[in-house]
Order: sequence, then structure tokens, then C-alpha cells
Amino acid sequence: MFRLLAAACLAASLAALSGGDVQAQGKSLKIIVPYTPGSGPDITSRLMAEAIGKMQGANVVVENRPGAGTVIGTEAAARSAPDGGTVVMVANTFVINPHVKRGNYTVEGSFEPVCQLAATPMVLVVQGSSPYKTLKDLVDAAKKGNVVFASGGPASSLHIAIEVLKGAQKLNSSYVPFGGTGPAINQLLGGHVTAVWADYPTVVNHIKSGTLRALVTSSSAKVDALPDVPTLNSTGLAKHEADIFYGIMAPEKTPDAELKKLSGWFQAAMKTAEIKPLFAKQGLFPAVRCGAEFGTFLKNMGQDYDRVIKEAGIKVN
Repeated sequence: MFRLLAAACLAASLAALSGGDVQAQGKSLKIIVPYTPGSGPDITSRLMAEAIGKMQGANVVVENRPGAGTVIGTEAAARSAPDGGTVVMVANTFVINPHVKRGNYTVEGSFEPVCQLAATPMVLVVQGSSPYKTLKDLVDAAKKGNVVFASGGPASSLHIAIEVLKGAQKLNSSYVPFGGTGPAINQLLGGHVTAVWADYPTVVNHIKSGTLRALVTSSSAKVDALPDVPTLNSTGLAKHEADIFYGIMAPEKTPDAELKKLSGWFQAAMKTAEIKPLFAKQGLFPAVRCGAEFGTFLKNMGQDYDRVIKEAGIKVN
């Protein structure tokens, strides 16, 4: 999902930094990451681990457990003891999975919300040399049967954004899912697909260099880093608001006192001076909401995704 070599190097250095003598302090926390090392959720977790270890004198371990559309790591977290010692890093797929019958957990029934930490835009991109200057140009071409959409997926937040546009404009365009945004972008650069709905960190350098052109984001407002790119809603061609989010959940029945402690730890970590520039290097933006507010955010997102999934008939297989 991210530039893996640089990300892996950063992840390795953060892992080293989060070691030291804090283990002797007696407090410990495991962050299960249902994504691969070097991914955005992994790097975010390691940044949190370093900051919490330093600030709270805790031994914080990041455990990567990817697979099955994040289900393996997520369900492992759900089965963990609800004692405040284990949390899981989640993103949009965490909310989507129950609505496409992927996994045996529910957002509200299997977990307790701790905090959302970060967000990053989703961007619809085409080749920089393509004739499509606006989303309307692309839609007009799609109505003539000349467009192939792609994303990491299927049944991802990026795939859902494509289906929203297709449904709103009655497009019968082909959709090709890939194992991640990176492979989809490679196919776009090779001219094998027409447009990719992508996570911003994967395409930011391509956009800056001009090899890719951003047509719209699905954010609720214009993104400061993309001042010339309109939101999907503002085009009038479809209505959809969604960023990619990263957040922390704890197993169901984790005591309120432990949830409050965890929330305090993560909020304090997000306030450190180093976090914002480190996030910015990864194309991430701090977006903190905790407890019930985060739970409401997840509930509303789930309702939106459920509606789109049913309308578009999205299935995992």
C-alpha cells in the first residue's frame, strides 16, 4: 500500500527505538496489526509504540498478523483477554468486513472503541498524459464503454468508492480488483486500466511529478495538499464522503478504566511534537477522536457502507 522499501526501513528503525529498558517498568501493551510490515497501519502502530513506550514507561509490542482481508489479526484481537493489554489497529476494512460476510466478528459486538488516530484521502487518478482532465471527462468516456476502473480490493473502501460513482452515473464499466493499490497503479502506468481509486500515500509522488493526474477525492472538503482537486460531492456526479482512517480498538468487555487509560496513552502520543511531521512523511494526517465519539463514527460509516454494498451487490468472491 505504501512505498515498501522506505516504509520497511522506517518500521525497522522504530521497532529498535521502541525497545530499551522500558520492559522493566512492568506495564505492557500489544498492538495487533492485521497488515503487513511496512504498511501504513504498521508504521502508525510503531510510531505509537515508540511514543507510548517513552511517555508511559510501558513495553509496547507490535505484532503483525495479516491475512484473509485483515480477518486473521482482527479475530485474534477479539479473542484476546479484555484486560487492557491487547488492542488492534483497524482501518476501513474492519468496518466493511461484517457487511460482506468476511470474518466472524462485529464492530460493536466484538470490540470497544479506543481512538481514531489518523486519516488519509482516497483519490481517483488517471495517467498524467490521458485526455481526461476532469471527472466529467472520465464519466463521459465511461458511458461510451471506454473506461476500465481498478483498485486494491475487492470489497475495499476504494472499491466501494468506484461502485458509488458507477451506480450514480449508471455506468456499466469494467472493474478489476488487485491485491493492493501498488499493483493497480502499476497497471495504470502500463496503460492496462484507465483509472484507479487509490490511497493518497501510494500516489502522492506520482501526482507531484505529473505521471498521474488526480481527478477527485472522496473527502468531505478539499484536501490542503491537493488544492486544485475537487471533492466528489462538489462535482454533482455522485455523493460519497470517506477517507481512509486508522484507529485502535480493544476486545469486547475491556473495563472502562482500562479503556480510559488506553485512550489517554494514545491521545498523549498523538500530541507529541514529532508525530505530525512523521505522519506527513507517510501521507497521513492526525485525526483524533476517542471513546463514544469514535464508536459513533464507526457506526455511521458501517451504515453507509452497508447501503452501498447492498445497492451495488458487492461480494468478496
